[in-house]
Amino acid sequence: MKQILAILLTLTLAASTYAAEPVRFVFDTDLGNDVDDAMALAVIHALKNRGECELLAITTTKDSPYVVPMIDVLNTFYGRPDIPIAVVKNGMTKEDGKYNRRVIELKDEDGKLRYPRTRLPEDSDKLPDAVPFLRQLLANEPDHSVVMVQVGFFTNFARLLDTPADSISPLTGKELIAKKVKMLSLMAGSFNSSGHLEYNVVIDIPSAKKVIAEWPTEMFFSGFEIGETIAHPGVSMKEDYGYVKHHPLQDAYYFYRDGFNDAATFDLTSVLYAVRPNRGYFNFSPPGTVTVLDNGQTTFTPNEGGKHRYMIVSPRQVAMVREAFVQLCSEPPKR
Repeated sequence: MKQILAILLTLTLAASTYAAEPVRFVFDTDLGNDVDDAMALAVIHALKNRGECELLAITTTKDSPYVVPMIDVLNTFYGRPDIPIAVVKNGMTKEDGKYNRRVIELKDEDGKLRYPRTRLPEDSDKLPDAVPFLRQLLANEPDHSVVMVQVGFFTNFARLLDTPADSISPLTGKELIAKKVKMLSLMAGSFNSSGHLEYNVVIDIPSAKKVIAEWPTEMFFSGFEIGETIAHPGVSMKEDYGYVKHHPLQDAYYFYRDGFNDAATFDLTSVLYAVRPNRGYFNFSPPGTVTVLDNGQTTFTPNEGGKHRYMIVSPRQVAMVREAFVQLCSEPPKR
């Protein structure tokens, strides 16, 4: 018996040696402007199921009352309704979007709401402002421990940079970020020769300029061309969710895409890299400096001391990442 216990202890210690610490991160999103935000949140829940990450909070940059209830529908469906949510105040893109309102108001034949939730549209105004909320969150975290994932606009993080010392922390926003944040993984910009004006940048160009110029940690950019290249197969969204009669991500996808056609995976790439940075899913440019021009175009200048890098993918990596997204998006809730 002692020998058996010794072997079990050895195996347990070996497993704990190889297991990585869960990535602690904040998800900053404009959920509702594209369905990739909802898909990215599904990926987060799947990675949480596997013990790979700890979602500290969700902050919104789309200023619509239907964003929070949609987030709540997804979090509730995946069994985590208590994830803290904070919202942008006086932010961008106030329209409903193509799926947020439609999904949260869906009813079945019995007249009951299809998806349980606790948040109503009017509750959005009662939630905390993302900026002081982020100050409090970061102040309470260990140094250099938090990964920030931004897949919407730069509004919240630009305002966070501008915050002065206060009762929450004696540090300014920039100092607090430098002390507490490990890196920023973001979906923004375009870094091929097309000159594409990427949506997350052009919607709030002043904030994009500020964050990209002043953010004190390393920044890893997933450009427009990455998510455009790695298309999520519509057939997976149509056929891989049969473990439930109705799935909120499946409904959102259908409403946004007007069917089950292939979709770009912009925001999913930033989440995947943030949580699994060592899996070889992506290559990166050399270090350098990203600059935002007045029209919202992004340029990149290589330099050894630069804190910016942008993603590059090979055909092999495209296949790897696509399959990872298929499996993670469709993973059933852990209940």
